Amino acid sequence: MAMRDRIRNYLDTTDSLGGWICNGAIAALIFLSAIIFVIQTYPIDAGLRSTLETLDWLIVVIFTLEYGVRLWAAERPWRYLVSLYGLIDLLSILPFWIGVVDVRFLRFFRSLRILRLARILTNRVWFGKFTSADSLILIQILFTLGAIVFIYAGLIFQVEHPRNPEGFRTFLDALYFAIVTMTTVGYGDIIPLSETGRALTLMMILTGIALIPTQISSLIRYLVKVTDSQQVVCGGCGLAVHDQDARFCKHCGTPLELEPLP
Repeated sequence: MAMRDRIRNYLDTTDSLGGWICNGAIAALIFLSAIIFVIQTYPIDAGLRSTLETLDWLIVVIFTLEYGVRLWAAERPWRYLVSLYGLIDLLSILPFWIGVVDVRFLRFFRSLRILRLARILTNRVWFGKFTSADSLILIQILFTLGAIVFIYAGLIFQVEHPRNPEGFRTFLDALYFAIVTMTTVGYGDIIPLSETGRALTLMMILTGIALIPTQISSLIRYLVKVTDSQQVVCGGCGLAVHDQDARFCKHCGTPLELEPLP
């Protein structure tokens, strides 16, 4: 296998040790970046803040190198550039480098780094085991809900905190506001003051009305399906949930190894 193909395989899959290490490291850096972002919204001493900024800078450098490697290893670089994942990768690093020349308004895109986990969650092989399609669907539903709330909380904090530091003091205040707004509870104890903040609030409400009920209903349907089904892992495709009277996998047709009735 050529080097470019091998590197592309490491970056895009987790079915090998190299791919597992590479994608696991990327996931860990994304989580670390999110943690750093949250901590920096709290009043901390200058030494710790400087250390966190240095760590965040190193993470961006690593993501930038990774972006360059992905572009180099891609079969069709231009297709990667305009793909959804390519744009997410670019948005996760571009605000930092543009911010170097003091275009500060783009820095609120930092919270979009969490979306880079979406690519990793499409992989079905982790820790040498084949993840069932149903488990993957459940993980993706939970990730979608969490990512939407985290991104909106990050955006509204970075937009409103400079204008309204009493209302949006920390990330927790922004998270509270995002959840209350997106669930259309709307207590009104925290309100955005800027035009951008109000526009984001409208987007939160529309997202809450249109998307969150869909994700919640999908989660409920999955849980009901699991309750009314039998747990038998298909040896062909890894599907773990089947109808009570199923003898063959409904996805690939492989005979199911059922436990004998008592």
